[in-house]
Amino acid sequence: MTGSDLSDLISTNVASFPLTAPKTPEPEVPELGGPERRRYRTIWISDVHLGTKGCNAELLIDFLDNTDSEVMYLVGDIIDGWRLKKKFYWPAAHNDIVWRIMKRARRGTRVVYIPGNHDEMFRQFTGLNFGGIEIRRAAFHDTADGRRLMVLHGDEFDAVMLSHRWLAFVGDHAYHLMMKLNLTVNAFRRWLGKPYWSLSKAAKHKVKNAVEFIGKYEEVVARAAGERGVDGVVCGHIHTAEFRMFDHNGKAIEYWNDGDWVEGCNALVEHHDGRMEILHWPEEMKRRLAAEAPATTSETGTAREAA
Repeated sequence: MTGSDLSDLISTNVASFPLTAPKTPEPEVPELGGPERRRYRTIWISDVHLGTKGCNAELLIDFLDNTDSEVMYLVGDIIDGWRLKKKFYWPAAHNDIVWRIMKRARRGTRVVYIPGNHDEMFRQFTGLNFGGIEIRRAAFHDTADGRRLMVLHGDEFDAVMLSHRWLAFVGDHAYHLMMKLNLTVNAFRRWLGKPYWSLSKAAKHKVKNAVEFIGKYEEVVARAAGERGVDGVVCGHIHTAEFRMFDHNGKAIEYWNDGDWVEGCNALVEHHDGRMEILHWPEEMKRRLAAEAPATTSETGTAREAA
């Protein structure tokens, strides 16, 4: 998808593209009277796939409304140009996500966008700044405790993308069929009162070839980081949140994958002391809601007693 394709896409669908105010406004930040948020030094998210039905927009909105950071890295495949080129799909929740990210940039968060293979049309704008969002082909991040991490999407190390691009498009079609089934399964689980569960993620870990591919991919990416003399790498692309340690010429190399917002709904965060953590947001939401439930019950009981 070229830049002209994108321009045509926007002009053809200007009424649907994210140019309107958000349907669900973002809660105010604590300084302006809003609810308290988790504060991190850095947040990494990738593989959101806005423009597809597989995107778990509601979970990502909840994440954005409950966290904040000094720096945010968007590590590729934020918008799915492959799918938008075939059929334009842009619900209000996807619009709300774009607005929330733009609002962060306006209030001082440094936002760095590293396009992936699905949003590769934005790579031609590398080095530019749009609305406070920096577009980079890759980036280097220094943690609070002095480690240097290379940040990139990771499709550069995908043998299928490099050698058999047509096969990547076939796989993408099959993947989105799985996502549709995943939506049906989770709609039924919500009806039963059960939390979100990723069918595709479970299937991926059961298939030997997928497990072998992920392991090889992680090794190749970590080796590339070692060859560049950094302490580690943060990437996305394969929709598998993970932390592993590798050895490269006697030096320990950290491999971090920030996951996705289609299957696992994960984010990678850096605390203010440099400690890194992978958040599995469905589990974080479940714990938060469970903690809030007793307080709500207690308040209701107190109100009844007062009456």
